[in-house]
Amino acid sequence: MSDICPVCGLPKDLCMCSAVAKEKQKVLIKLDKRRYGKLLTLIEGIDKKQVNIKDLAKQLKGKLACGGTVKDSTIELQGSHKNAVKRILLTLGFTEDSIEIR
Repeated sequence: MSDICPVCGLPKDLCMCSAVAKEKQKVLIKLDKRRYGKLLTLIEGIDKKQVNIKDLAKQLKGKLACGGTVKDSTIELQGSHKNAVKRILLTLGFTEDSIEIR
């Protein structure tokens, strides 16, 4: 017998909670300039309770071949990757309306 999702009550293989959670997120992508002129891409607005933010950061770092970290509910990636992050988030199931680039 398969496990049951505690959120929706469906079996884990039929669970749609993660897809619905990604559609409801309001993601903000922006650049920040740090010490010595280094650029940092910040991804904010992802709810840690609904989306595994550490796994998402690991996927982004792997696809962009850069370093980064998760602080609070913000993903910090080394370098300027605004447009690339948006493309990757779209392929991971986030909607275009929910992603804003500043």
